[in-house]
Amino acid sequence: MTTIAFFPGDGIGPEICAAARCVLETLQEEAGLPMTVVEGLVGGAALDAADDPLPPESLELARRADAVLLGAVGGPKWDGLPPAKRPEQGLLRLRKELDLFANLRPAQIFPQLRSASPLRPELIEGVDILVVRELTGDIYFGQPRGSEVVNGKRRAWNTMVYDEDEIRRIAEVAFRAARDRRRRLCSVDKANVLETTRLWREVVTEVARDYPEVELQHMYVDNAAMQLVRAPAQFDVILTGNMFGDILSDEASQLTGSIGMLASASLGEGRGMYEPIHGSAPDIAGQDRANPLATILSLAMMLRYSLGQAELAERIETAVVRVLDQGLRTADIAAAGERVVGTRAMGEAVAAALREPAAC
Repeated sequence: MTTIAFFPGDGIGPEICAAARCVLETLQEEAGLPMTVVEGLVGGAALDAADDPLPPESLELARRADAVLLGAVGGPKWDGLPPAKRPEQGLLRLRKELDLFANLRPAQIFPQLRSASPLRPELIEGVDILVVRELTGDIYFGQPRGSEVVNGKRRAWNTMVYDEDEIRRIAEVAFRAARDRRRRLCSVDKANVLETTRLWREVVTEVARDYPEVELQHMYVDNAAMQLVRAPAQFDVILTGNMFGDILSDEASQLTGSIGMLASASLGEGRGMYEPIHGSAPDIAGQDRANPLATILSLAMMLRYSLGQAELAERIETAVVRVLDQGLRTADIAAAGERVVGTRAMGEAVAAALREPAAC
């Protein structure tokens, strides 16, 4: 029996996870999947219940599961807590404890949503980007870090650090992905300023020798940010570190029209964790307004990467396309005059599309 750990989290997390669960349960009925879903607490919800953003029982659930689906964490309710108690620490600890070092974030244009993109249609034509972000190193985890008061003035510091093994293993993931796509890889760094990223460039160049069929390009992060809005179709696979990847993948999400459309997979040597790249959106939590499609597409990635069910993943992706073809939109992707539906209705529509023969 396959076990899936669901961590709805905070804000809109429970709503979008409920929509994904509706889709998963429909797929189970249609395909006869022997699968069980177990829910756990992480983030602010876990802090409220157990005074810990990742309680031991939640970590153990994640370790036992074959895959993890996560909603979102955080919110202003917990902003005043010390750093170690912040909800986001639950997510970071999950990534670190499960050694989920490779984050895959696809940004693909849905033809039905061209009008939702802030860029002109000719700029986004053919955009299909995969951001491969290193996830367990860099400035988010580097030591030393801290803050203090010196002579009455506050100061704080963080450390950006990578070793060559961390860089090499994420580079391998990116080169393999590029080899299976359009065979172009852009490695993003700041090697003109940062020693950390000079090492990054050196190691990526070394790994490239094992992939002669993949065209390697190096690009500084500031130029990459500009090129993503100037000529995004030039990119195939973007490889970068934790902090740069966090920023660039959110920028790439806007090419598609909404951050509510982007799924992600966090992978290691064993299980994977799947989540939308957006946050907890506390301003619309509980209002049935959130877009669940990124979470549903994350579910498809889970089936493909962790459960070996590529055909079922394609069924979910096809169902999403069918729903968009039907003109259904959540508020974040709706143009004037288009039909706006809520979180629950969008999840139910995708589930209904799965039952239609044309979705198979």
